[in-house]
Amino acid sequence: YLNATAGTCEEMMKRAVFARELGVPIVMHDYLTGGFTANTSLAHYCRDNGLLLHIHRAMHAVIDRQKNHGMHFRVLAKALRMSGGDHVHAGTVVGKLEGEREMTLGFVDLLRDDFIEKDRSRGVFFTQDWVSMPGVIPVASGGIHVWHMPALTD
Repeated sequence: YLNATAGTCEEMMKRAVFARELGVPIVMHDYLTGGFTANTSLAHYCRDNGLLLHIHRAMHAVIDRQKNHGMHFRVLAKALRMSGGDHVHAGTVVGKLEGEREMTLGFVDLLRDDFIEKDRSRGVFFTQDWVSMPGVIPVASGGIHVWHMPALTD
């Protein structure tokens, strides 16, 4: 993939066009540092041109790992789903991007599924029907290795 994240939207789009010209099938974007509007523009470009958009979440911990302020990643995940992307580093229940098991599974459902039932144990506080809104494939990343597989498949 080619990282299209840039200091301006114009440069980001130039990089996406360059990726397409090179025949690169996947473009990567840091949606939090790039911004939701820029991400939406890039998502539309990628869909219109047959490219996959891989989303990185650089800087997320500054926003979602603070106990006294900020917002939970489930909110950022829902915003991403509305903004657009094909897959995202979503963290897992083990490894470097480890999160609480039920909460992680809750926002994985929010990214992926069309209809999510209320389940407070997973941090889903109301039933959500995404209808035909495209989902985002959660990607396990961040220090995952073979010894983590049993925990990932439970």
